[in-house]
Amino acid sequence: MLKSSHNILVTGGAGYIGSHIVEQLIKDKKTVIILDNLVTGYKKLINKKAIFVKADIKNKTKIAKIVKDHNITSVIHLAAYLNVSEAEKNKRKYYENNIIGTKNILQACKNSNVKNIIFSSSCSIYGNVKGSVNENKKPNPQGYYGYTKYKGEELVKKLSLKFKVKYGILRYFNVAGASYSGKIGEIETSHGHLIKNLAIESLKNKPIMNIYGNNYKTKDGTCIRDYIHVSDLADIHIKGLNYLDKNKKSFILNCGYGKGYSVQQIVDIFKTIKKNVRVIHQKKRQGDIAQVYSNNKKFKKILKWRPQYNDIKLIIRSAIKWEKKLKK
Repeated sequence: MLKSSHNILVTGGAGYIGSHIVEQLIKDKKTVIILDNLVTGYKKLINKKAIFVKADIKNKTKIAKIVKDHNITSVIHLAAYLNVSEAEKNKRKYYENNIIGTKNILQACKNSNVKNIIFSSSCSIYGNVKGSVNENKKPNPQGYYGYTKYKGEELVKKLSLKFKVKYGILRYFNVAGASYSGKIGEIETSHGHLIKNLAIESLKNKPIMNIYGNNYKTKDGTCIRDYIHVSDLADIHIKGLNYLDKNKKSFILNCGYGKGYSVQQIVDIFKTIKKNVRVIHQKKRQGDIAQVYSNNKKFKKILKWRPQYNDIKLIIRSAIKWEKKLKK
């Protein structure tokens, strides 16, 4: 058993966002236990200074044992499937992992030393929104993935109260980019992330960019999203944990920069970086919403946070730089 008074469990810590959070926690000299089933996580993203346990959040007994054996005091719960299109086709998979898995994590906190939990949610719980959206907007998920995140939030609120745990719910907008340490970035390609796809295409002589849907009710007909650099998002988790430790007050916060970019705008920026880009218009993807970007006033006020990497070109370039390193 670990004697440290602050042992942090990061579920999904071998994934894209999780590895960035772990990197910052290790830098802050925290004791970190990574739990990952390595389905969309990668061995090469596991921080060597963390303790790694290969396990699945669907295994309730094993999760409870890990929390107890490692004397966990805080949980950052990221482990989830997150392909919007796949969620529509395989609802059972997403229900068992994203909803039941979250319930298992929360139940493992019962009669333990866990004081805080940060839950990774999504802006997809809002559904279609005109203009920016704040945290008071009533959830209205349009797709099944968004529904699983909404249900996860409800479980966090209900069971945290029951087990006397403080929670932070972070509603991510679109996460992109790669760490400036050069050691970690996005590897998984199945999520269909625009900036990841763009980085992959940047290495080709004849890059092709697919735009899914060009008749949405937006200024140029393509989807609008709020992109946040992954290192800034990781920093928000650290600030969020510190806030829970210090203030003992639960919170729900949007994590975005508060500016929307359309898919067409992102592709146009890419064209200034890479020549010969061919654009192919595909039909809309099931589960995609037309537009969503954050009102982040509450989040800036509560966490006293300022972004370090709020520059869309910088985000795109960091993703391309990481992709080049991956392919070496």
